[in-house]
Amino acid sequence: MEGFVMSQRELIILCGGRSSEREVSLRSGAAVAQALPGSRLVTLESDALPEWLDAKQHVVLPMLHGGWGEGGQLQAELEARGISFAGSGAASSRLCMDKVATKAKLRAAGLPVADEISFDGASPPTVEVLLGRLGPIIFVKPVDQGSSVGLHRAEGQAQVQHVLSSLGSGRWMAEPNLSGRELTVGLLDGKALAVVEIVSPSGVYDYHSKYAPGGSQHIAPAILSPEITAKILKAAEEAFQVCECRDFARVDIILSPTGAFHILEINTLPGMTETSLLPDCAACCGISYVELASRMSRGAIKRVNPAS
Repeated sequence: MEGFVMSQRELIILCGGRSSEREVSLRSGAAVAQALPGSRLVTLESDALPEWLDAKQHVVLPMLHGGWGEGGQLQAELEARGISFAGSGAASSRLCMDKVATKAKLRAAGLPVADEISFDGASPPTVEVLLGRLGPIIFVKPVDQGSSVGLHRAEGQAQVQHVLSSLGSGRWMAEPNLSGRELTVGLLDGKALAVVEIVSPSGVYDYHSKYAPGGSQHIAPAILSPEITAKILKAAEEAFQVCECRDFARVDIILSPTGAFHILEINTLPGMTETSLLPDCAACCGISYVELASRMSRGAIKRVNPAS
C-alpha cells in the first residue's frame, strides 16, 4: 500500500460518537478505512473508548468530529491509558475546539484574528452592544462546535434580536462580518500543503455547504498571488505551532479584498469525506488520498516504533 507503514500494533480507526457531526464522522472513518487495508474501523455508539483497546496491541487514528471526540476528552483518555494516537494531544485539542481561547492564543502571538464577543446564550449582550462593537452584520456561532454547526448570520437589529432569542444556553460568540474570500490550509506534519478556496452559492459556508454534494465549490489551489499565498501558508504553520498541534490539522482563513487576512479557527480533526478540504489540499501537492491517510496515521505508529 502506498506509503503505509504498520507496526506490530493494529491500527484502529475510530468514528461515530454522539456529536452533532456523527454522520460526517462515519463517512470520514469509512473512507479512511478503505484507504488503509489492514486497519480496523470501529464505530462508537457512545462517547466512550472500547474497554478492549490495549496500549500494547493498538494505535488509534481518530476520525471523530466535534464534542468528546475532537475537544480533548478522547485524547485525554487515550493518553491516560498509554495508547498512541494520531493527531493533536489533549491540551491542543481542547484549546483548538474553543474558538475564543484559540483566538486569544493566536492574538497573543501576533497572528491576525478578528474581534469577537463571547457570552452565555442564556444571558446574551444587548443588540446595541453587539452591533455597536462588531458592525451592522454579525455571525453568531457556538464557541466549541465544529463544521459550522449552529452558525447564524444576522443583519440589523431585528435579525440580531431574533437570533439571540433563539439561542440555547451554553457558550456562544459573535464576530463581525468579514467580507472576503473563504480559504483553508491543510497541514501535514506541521507543514502547510496548499491554500484552497471555498465558494458557496449561498454566500454562507455552513454545514450544508460543507457536506452536501454541490453545496460548495473548491478551487484547489486558490488563485492568489505568490506573495499572498506565501504569507497565508506561513501564518497557518505558525498557528499550528503556537497551538501545539501535532501530525495534521486545517486552518480556516478569510482574505479581504485589500489583501489582509484573518485566521478564523483551527480544526485538529478535519473531515476526510468525499467533499472534505484536507484531501483537496493534499492533492494540490500530488499527495493521493491513500498517501494522505497513511501519513496521517504514521505519527501514532512512529511514537511507539521510531524505526517504522
